[in-house]
Amino acid sequence: MARRPDFTKARRLMVEEQLVGRGLKDRRVLEAMLSVERHLFVPEGMWHQAYDDHPLPVGHGQTISQPYMVAAMTEALALGPEHKVLEIGTGSGYQTAVLARLAGTVYTVEVVKELSLSARMILQRMGFRNVRFRIGDGHKGWPEFAPFDRILVTAGAETMPQVLVSQLAGEGRIVVPIGSSGVQTLTLGVKHGDRLVQRGLMGCVFVPFVRNGR
Repeated sequence: MARRPDFTKARRLMVEEQLVGRGLKDRRVLEAMLSVERHLFVPEGMWHQAYDDHPLPVGHGQTISQPYMVAAMTEALALGPEHKVLEIGTGSGYQTAVLARLAGTVYTVEVVKELSLSARMILQRMGFRNVRFRIGDGHKGWPEFAPFDRILVTAGAETMPQVLVSQLAGEGRIVVPIGSSGVQTLTLGVKHGDRLVQRGLMGCVFVPFVRNGR
């Protein structure tokens, strides 16, 4: 019988080499990445790759993002325990779990029903009680609970989604991969009154920001 990998050691190496080694410094983000068990969000046959430096498929044409990208996006949000966060694109639920470790409440929207239900089951099993799930079109956000202090989009949008910006609180932050399919710039927007100041952070590659599964 194959020996079970040492996931605790693998997470520590992931944080030290992939995150700290690339300049990420937010101690709370690093601690969240160290505590959330990434292997539980991928098929068991891929557990041996769970802490490697690349994304992995999770079905339905979606992926779990590279650990560094998850941490970098989270760090850009500058999360505090008082913040209410909207996540667009629940996917496997891994990014959701990291956000939930750091924020007060996470509202997460996923267009693929099977992914949303799977993520809900995993996070509930892990003991998270500060996450609310919705199955639907992420382009619409979640207006019933707006405004949000922070918004994270985990799929590539062609332009800054203005409906989501309208659901962002004053002085709030939104992080979105923006650009054509396959070539995007991770973009941070900070809201000052009615004005959104945008800044490109790094190049990235995300699956497209789809509507109703298309």
